[in-house]
Amino acid sequence: MDYGYARILVDRILSLCKSKEISINKLSEMSGVSQSTLDNLVNGKTFNPRIRTLHRIALAFSMTVAEFLDFQTLNDYSFEDLSDD
Repeated sequence: MDYGYARILVDRILSLCKSKEISINKLSEMSGVSQSTLDNLVNGKTFNPRIRTLHRIALAFSMTVAEFLDFQTLNDYSFEDLSDD
């Protein structure tokens, strides 16, 4: 499992929350993603969120999934040397 990729996604979520001045609790309400799912993701207990979860989070930020995933840190991330787990 690649924990770096998961951390990049968490940092993206937290950054967007900060810029929009919303809490994880509010994001849960806005996205329809359960508080426990978001907490598990943010606290590193979940490393591979489903596309449905990312879609709901993106919509809560008024973004498409493509927009949500299109940022420099992720674009620069190297998936080389990773197994297909």
